Amino acid sequence: MTKILVTGGSGFIGSNFILYARSHQLAEIINLDKLTYASNPKSLVQLQNDNGYLFQRGDIGDSNLVLSLLRQHQPQFVINFAAESHVDRSIFSPQEFIQTNVVGTLQLLEAVRAFHQELSPAEQEQFRFLHISTDEVYGSLNKDDPAFTEETPYAPNSPYAASKASSDHLVRAYHHTYGLPTLTINCSNNYGPRQFPEKLIPLTIFNAIHHKPLPIYGRGDNIRDWLYVEDHCSAISLVLFKGKVGNTYNIGGGNQPTNLEIVTKICAILDELLPKPNFHYESLITFVKDRSGHDFRYCVDFSKIKRELGWQPQETIDSGLRKTILWYLNNLDWLEQCKSQNYDDWVAKNYGGKA
Repeated sequence: MTKILVTGGSGFIGSNFILYARSHQLAEIINLDKLTYASNPKSLVQLQNDNGYLFQRGDIGDSNLVLSLLRQHQPQFVINFAAESHVDRSIFSPQEFIQTNVVGTLQLLEAVRAFHQELSPAEQEQFRFLHISTDEVYGSLNKDDPAFTEETPYAPNSPYAASKASSDHLVRAYHHTYGLPTLTINCSNNYGPRQFPEKLIPLTIFNAIHHKPLPIYGRGDNIRDWLYVEDHCSAISLVLFKGKVGNTYNIGGGNQPTNLEIVTKICAILDELLPKPNFHYESLITFVKDRSGHDFRYCVDFSKIKRELGWQPQETIDSGLRKTILWYLNNLDWLEQCKSQNYDDWVAKNYGGKA
């Protein structure tokens, strides 16, 4: 059986990919995760009796641990999901983002490089290191600008985006300097089950269920390209097994609603699925002071992966949102667990002074 070392596999995208990989019998999985605030062991509880899944708590910055895992399990692939990923938190604490996303990625690459050099020529030929990044490295678009392509120059505007851009450059350098067989994915905004409720969509669902304000930055006219997480997982598997070594692939959802439109859609679905007498969830919408350096628009051109690997998203924003909301409504215990992780303190810190 093929083996994959997944870093950051207890986080949002990582946990969804692991469940996707195990359900499709793609590979055995070794999950290395530090279990920070945004990681949730409950996300993978259904794999507790799965002999094809192994969890190891640890940091990608611990090169000795990573190299030990690689030597012990001999995976053919490594996928790096591990990252600090929230722009708002990067504004408050940029050092944490540099430490994990830049220094951590460097240490991970060093361990992987050492392991790759120990492999036979045939094993080296098969091996792949797949790095998961973001479209935010490309900067911001105006309303009518063409979408980001793989050739768009990097222009990160937040500490988070700058840290991911740095990690992308390191991955590229390790391919060109050391011959490490790398691949990079730059994806648009993911949404779906198991996302910690600090990002817009799960935050809106979480607050709406508890009849709390639904904070929207500025006028709510910022635009994002929303990608349903399972669509992203299918793209990851294609790139991992069929992508061209050294290449970057942009992955997008093919839609561009404003933030206000997203929140309004969520409210309308909740009015249908969780109705309250003489009440509409849209009444909870609260506009707050815009965040510093807020990028106006992201849009991803995913024609390369569509042309080369035949991938395109299966979910529309409406179908994906409905699936997402139903998952959270059916997994309220997962949502409630977030409260024990300083969630209320964070929301008060980030939004309390901006209303």
